[in-house]
Amino acid sequence: MKHYERVCAYIDLDAILHNMDCMKKNIAKDTKIVAVIKTDGYGHGAVRIAKQLEDVPYVWGYAVATAEEALILRHAGMQKPILILGYTFPYSYEDMIREEIRPAVFREDQAKAFSEAAVRLGKTVRIHIKVDTAMSRIGIKPDAEGLAFIEQVMELPGIEVEGIFTHFAKADEKDKTAVLKQLSIYQAFLKKVEETCTKEIPLKHCSNSAGILELPQANMNLVRAGITLYGLWPSNEVKKEMPLKPVMSLKSHVVYVKTIEKGTQVSYGGTYEAPEKRVIATIPVGYGDGYPRLLSGKGYVLIHGKRAPITGRVCMDQFMVDVTDIMPVAMGDEVTLIGTDGAEKITMEQLGDLSGRFNYELACDISKRVPRAFVKNGEIVATKDYFTDYE
Repeated sequence: MKHYERVCAYIDLDAILHNMDCMKKNIAKDTKIVAVIKTDGYGHGAVRIAKQLEDVPYVWGYAVATAEEALILRHAGMQKPILILGYTFPYSYEDMIREEIRPAVFREDQAKAFSEAAVRLGKTVRIHIKVDTAMSRIGIKPDAEGLAFIEQVMELPGIEVEGIFTHFAKADEKDKTAVLKQLSIYQAFLKKVEETCTKEIPLKHCSNSAGILELPQANMNLVRAGITLYGLWPSNEVKKEMPLKPVMSLKSHVVYVKTIEKGTQVSYGGTYEAPEKRVIATIPVGYGDGYPRLLSGKGYVLIHGKRAPITGRVCMDQFMVDVTDIMPVAMGDEVTLIGTDGAEKITMEQLGDLSGRFNYELACDISKRVPRAFVKNGEIVATKDYFTDYE
């Protein structure tokens, strides 16, 4: 098994299953979960996460954002349904149909193109109709025109309308007025669809992670678990009662320790100047790895279970921390950038607050330069190194 010293993101596969079980206990008995693993599983590794969930009976399938993400999962051997939440381009339609990928459909030309491709291949494509109830992003309107669109699509050859869904814009806010209004609009439209259309749409879904946490009335057939799958919270406003476990930890090692005198400046721009003699350690990680530059002079890491504040600017490949009060610190000592060390911990949410960024964004931005090590029962069972596993 490969070993990584410079930096490594450790992905706890047991925590993935734990978080899924927590969410399942919070939803209706007959409701299944769609694992949202777009953007390479929010930076955690989509294929390995899907493999971990492939045999979980209450997991309906996976949701991604692009055709390429869907095809990667299928080519990696995933058998469960794969839903694409965003728009897909015509060049990918035949590949999607061959691999039984479910597209989101919300345009007439798109529906006709899928129909034509399916007929050419002698196959049927299962689609999910996207309804725009508040985001103003993609989707049909929940009105008479939208209803007519669904009726028209249902009559196209080679098309099976398997699902219909919308997406909440404000489910992660403490005030649920807006999201309850959105749910009401969606439910009213579903009722019209059921009354008007001759064919039933079996799958209906609207709940995201925040909905799973706090909106049991929005369960329906499916719910889509995104950020909570990874043990992270949709916002600071949701109730944090579910015992989620963070899935990713980020570790590095000290590569240099030196003593600097009073007045010595550190890093680009000399934004940090030592107020007295200090001991500085260099960490071989930077914004090229997705570690936020905005943590310059504000963030900290953990060494020997204690906080070491960042001194000066975070560089592309390195940054420095003050270890004066932690000594002795030596080259090769482990550094925790995200995760737990002794009684101390650093969470994605804390880094987000310090850097003025979003925990979703931080997870997704951990770059391909950072190897992933997948851990089960406390042991590394697989690795993903984007330099040597490029094929």
